[in-house]
Amino acid sequence: MPDQPPRAPGRAWFAGVELAGVTDVIDVCDQPERLREPGWWVVVGEFDGRVRAWRFDEATSAPEPAPHEPVTGTWRSSLDHDAYVRAVEDVRGRILEGDVYQANICRVMSVDVPQEPDARALAHVLARGNPAPYAGGVQVDGAWVVCASPELYLRIDGDVVTSAPIKGTAPTRAGLTAKDRAENVMITDLVRNDLQHVCEPGTVEVTTLLGIEEHPGLAHLVSTVQGRLVGASDDDLWARLLDATYPPGSVSGAPKSSALRIIGELEPVERGPYCGAFGWVHVDDDGRTRAELAVAIRTFWWADGVLRFGTGAGITWGSDAEAEWAETQLKAARLVGLASGTTDPVTD
Repeated sequence: MPDQPPRAPGRAWFAGVELAGVTDVIDVCDQPERLREPGWWVVVGEFDGRVRAWRFDEATSAPEPAPHEPVTGTWRSSLDHDAYVRAVEDVRGRILEGDVYQANICRVMSVDVPQEPDARALAHVLARGNPAPYAGGVQVDGAWVVCASPELYLRIDGDVVTSAPIKGTAPTRAGLTAKDRAENVMITDLVRNDLQHVCEPGTVEVTTLLGIEEHPGLAHLVSTVQGRLVGASDDDLWARLLDATYPPGSVSGAPKSSALRIIGELEPVERGPYCGAFGWVHVDDDGRTRAELAVAIRTFWWADGVLRFGTGAGITWGSDAEAEWAETQLKAARLVGLASGTTDPVTD
């Protein structure tokens, strides 16, 4: 019998799947061919570029989580109200000059939590109080992430790839505006263009435009783009996918290169895994790949004694700075409240 790889502590979970025991850790950008090896992989991509994956030994039944200990410290923001409003006006000025059409400006909220929390316990609270289609988490050496994302970055099923960008957020569907619709169309076109770099000519299509999804306390505009991959079984598949689509267009802007430069100038701290990618890849023994990666919004991450949560908004010429600030507050309030024990996960 061949030697079995060592099994390190660690766990991860998604809807219906619980994983335990880490056997491999890779940098996807350096070793994209490894994601073609059979098994369950969990992917965490930081917005600023580093993408890692952990291969897990087995899928198990989900254990009962420990009770979540509410966060009791004071939350801080990397951009306060006035700084965020100035950043919005800065982006509008750059749009007027023709530097960019849209840029997503985010702030990172943080609170001191010296002892490593139980990620599964927090995820359980979020699942009860803020269920999300791409919810999940991972707690391993080198990554602590709890995600309640409503947004699909990449789904792969064989040679079919799908992305579903969200742009446009309001408390109810009646609050979605013409600005939201214009922004969604703009980013949908960017995602369509990204996928054309990795798909067969003529196969990329927008299957849903300006659909509306409702989540606890929020309504979103969601469009869906789909195509047929070139070389879906090639070893360089993930290198080509990340090169063409990363970071996700909905949380960067258009044109993407200009938006990323502006983000780097206006945001005082790095986003970490927030606005990056989070999800799973499963490769069958016959080499067929299935994957589901979320855009890591509505996401907590813990490191170095600090728990963080990111929130942001897409800025266009039609943006009102106060309204964009209010949108960042809206996106954060429920989840930060659940983590802090100030929002009832059942009745609120």
